[in-house]
Amino acid sequence: MKEKILVTGGTGYIGSHTVIELQNAGYDVVIIDNLSNSNADVIDNIEQVTGIRPAFEKLDCLDYEGMDALFTKYKGIKAVIHFAASKAVGESVQKPLLYYRNNIGSLVNLLELMPKHGVEGIVFSSSCTVYGQPDELPVTEKAPIKKAESPYGNTKQINEQIIRDTVTSGAPINAILLRYFNPIGAHPSALVGELPNGVPQNLIPFLTQTAIGIREKLSVFGNDYNTPDGSCIRDYIYVVDLAKAHVVAINRILEKKQKAQVEVFNIGTGRGLSVLELIHIFETATGVKLNYQIAGRRAGDIEQVWANPELANKELGWKAETSMEDTLRSAWNWQLKLRERGIQ
Repeated sequence: MKEKILVTGGTGYIGSHTVIELQNAGYDVVIIDNLSNSNADVIDNIEQVTGIRPAFEKLDCLDYEGMDALFTKYKGIKAVIHFAASKAVGESVQKPLLYYRNNIGSLVNLLELMPKHGVEGIVFSSSCTVYGQPDELPVTEKAPIKKAESPYGNTKQINEQIIRDTVTSGAPINAILLRYFNPIGAHPSALVGELPNGVPQNLIPFLTQTAIGIREKLSVFGNDYNTPDGSCIRDYIYVVDLAKAHVVAINRILEKKQKAQVEVFNIGTGRGLSVLELIHIFETATGVKLNYQIAGRRAGDIEQVWANPELANKELGWKAETSMEDTLRSAWNWQLKLRERGIQ
């Protein structure tokens, strides 16, 4: 058995897909999650996919004593993948203090506890929101970090700086910051996917819930942006491709192949798609017509951003490989499977 990896937020959307890929790569996985935006049933589904049941503890990363006890209980954790965070741009504008407390406090606790328990490395779940509205597209890792457009984006910027400052202070920690673009889709088994509690804050679950009739209509936030069709442009990446990037990053840390103690990589496809383009690809790929309407702009949204992923392609040997049609079909298959299981 390979090394033990702690995945915070491991029952969440990206976390659960990453746990599957880690287990497929032979790693021993420990998940912690407070289940604020996920469900413990995910553990059963991960086991169904991989044949291995990951260790799971219901725990909040803000609970310092609980985290300390966890590292003591699961001795020998070599690295952490830190997903646990509040993550909705719009909600962060409404509830900034919730975002600052959750997203920053949880990382500070981890970084304090890692050296105490001999944990060597951290892969941090960062975001393209750190770039704000970039001056040049596609955006590279060398692009300036601009003033964040939302408290969510600001927590990612602050957390990246906290990691750098901690490493600079002499802490024996190696870090890889993965700045991802917009993860979508579901596992090909349709056993694991995106299932937010309550009304979805992200585009694709709202889109598929509209397509299946749970939601009345999908709102497209703004059609007056300076883009070809007026809707926002993003770099949408298949969640399984994204999950595989985390496994590569963990390998790089544990095999001591980093060129610096803190490395940063864009994880995206290098292709920008507008919201309206994405809707049309979904309709073509699935044969399902979507009821959507144009709504006003949403606070905190940037106009357009997509990745230059060449550094990750070259240094990590990682590449996004799945077509947008297949990605959107996987999201639809997941929604159909949820209906089969009686989950709305």
